Amino acid sequence: MDNNLMDKIVALCKRRGFIFPGSEIYGGLSNSWDYGSLGVELKNNIKQAWWKRFVQNRDDIVGIDAALIMNPKVWEASGHVANFQDPLVECKKCHSRFRADNIKDGICPNCGEKDSFTGEQMFNLMFKTFIGPTEESSNTAYFRPETAQAMFVDFKNVLDTSRKRLPFGIAQVGKAFRNEITPGNFIFRTREFEQMEIEYFFPTPQNDSDWNRYFELWRKEMLSWIKDDLGVGLEKVYEHEIEASELAHYSKRTIDFEYDFPFGRSELYGLAYRTDFDLRNHEKSSGQNLKYRDPDTNEEFIPHVIEPTWGVDRSVLVTLIDAYSEKDGKVILKLKPKLAPYKAAVFPLLANKPELIKVARKIYLDLKQDFMIAWDDRGNIGKRYASQDEIGTPFCITVDFQSLEDKMVTVRDRDSAKQERIKISELREYLGDKIK
Repeated sequence: MDNNLMDKIVALCKRRGFIFPGSEIYGGLSNSWDYGSLGVELKNNIKQAWWKRFVQNRDDIVGIDAALIMNPKVWEASGHVANFQDPLVECKKCHSRFRADNIKDGICPNCGEKDSFTGEQMFNLMFKTFIGPTEESSNTAYFRPETAQAMFVDFKNVLDTSRKRLPFGIAQVGKAFRNEITPGNFIFRTREFEQMEIEYFFPTPQNDSDWNRYFELWRKEMLSWIKDDLGVGLEKVYEHEIEASELAHYSKRTIDFEYDFPFGRSELYGLAYRTDFDLRNHEKSSGQNLKYRDPDTNEEFIPHVIEPTWGVDRSVLVTLIDAYSEKDGKVILKLKPKLAPYKAAVFPLLANKPELIKVARKIYLDLKQDFMIAWDDRGNIGKRYASQDEIGTPFCITVDFQSLEDKMVTVRDRDSAKQERIKISELREYLGDKIK
């Protein structure tokens, strides 16, 4: 474990405007975090990269954006009311509460007391609320604990309007809420979080090899996303096969993609084969026909589903951890250019020379039409480079006196620190190629 690295990441996020403690001026709220001006750009870039790869660039996946609060019958049919629970224990000495399966050797993680816990109680993780003016049981509703169920409930609507043939998928990016007993480790486990999720539907498998084929395809896609889109090295990524006795009530097979975080190896993403559990239960509970009719054979059946799930917040965290580096006591955040909050920063060499500022501002305003660009005229050029390195800006563009004559600027690369002269008229194309 390297908690020192985790402390550095948290401090960097607060100092430079990536992530702040939620409700901080009122003393905060346990494990509540707000994304600042740089953090929201990083987060949006990750979501946009995911959407481009899995929706925009594919013919077999379409997207939806469903409501956070659904009819409570949805959660009864899905099994969440009955099964979405964790075992809760309380320390009799300090009265802290923990998930029972997180207790090691009977020792309280808070006060160190041994064998001082109450008996286990099952604790439902869904956030309960009420619809309407009175808090009556008949008005009970829940904030969704996952994005998946909307894709099952909307399956027939999507099928009828998109006219997709199996196999095809429904994708969604959205918030989910879980009343976790022991959240923590910065944005790793929070009560309010965001998911990027796909339900990939395919014909009823005749044997294990039928569904395993789709499972393997998505296993490779998820590893490729980590390496190629997030830019995270796979040497710290592990595939954990969930044992049959520990599978969720809907799953026949699940793999957790785990990562060596500074606080230990933990789940990053998940891949599950949900069979036809969800559609079959929703068809039974709602009384609506949720079957797929094969246009060639006219056969009706309930499709099966492979579910790849990506946590947005964990994607942000693992990206920051993997990109974090130090050189000569200075932080360099080596983010992939397409994920970096700012693609470039524009400087006038001197902040008190109007002729330099005029040219630099024009470049800045022109490039802002296509890219997120930073303007920086504080301090000397070395301090500006260090400041942009710390937030992951891949390129710094400096306008100097020579620029006034040759219409060229100096572009400095974050990772190599190499500099080259580029024509002002070619900057847009240069950045576009580098970011791709």
